[in-house]
Amino acid sequence: MLTIHTAPEVRVDWDAEPVRDGAVVVEGDRVAAVGALAEVEGRFPGARVRSWPGVLGPGRVHEGPLPDAPSPRERVHAVLKLGAVAVIEEHVDSPELRAAAERNDLLVLSGARPRALVESGRADVAVFDETGTCIATVCAGRLVHRRR
Repeated sequence: MLTIHTAPEVRVDWDAEPVRDGAVVVEGDRVAAVGALAEVEGRFPGARVRSWPGVLGPGRVHEGPLPDAPSPRERVHAVLKLGAVAVIEEHVDSPELRAAAERNDLLVLSGARPRALVESGRADVAVFDETGTCIATVCAGRLVHRRR
């Protein structure tokens, strides 16, 4: 399904200048376009639009150990709630934890690397409110966390 995620501020990477009233178009597990909302709505008529408050940008890499929780699934979900879409391999230290990461499309990386929103790239998006709290995480095009 074609979805336009929009926010008052969109960043293609966290150091980039913001695109005001920006949008990221997600098709399947890929980014189809990034730009001003008015522009992408014209290019993708009929797409579902999800409007988010705050700042939308690339999902983050969780570089430390995964938070403690009763199960591997809950440990992975705790990372997704932080806006992370990737973890470092050394912290995914059991087959159960690796399986939970895989089921949720959480990337397991050999080392930290910067993330960016680019056309044809994997659709990994996080949205943060004015306090820096993650309010939504999209991992490989799927909404995997939404703060209520």
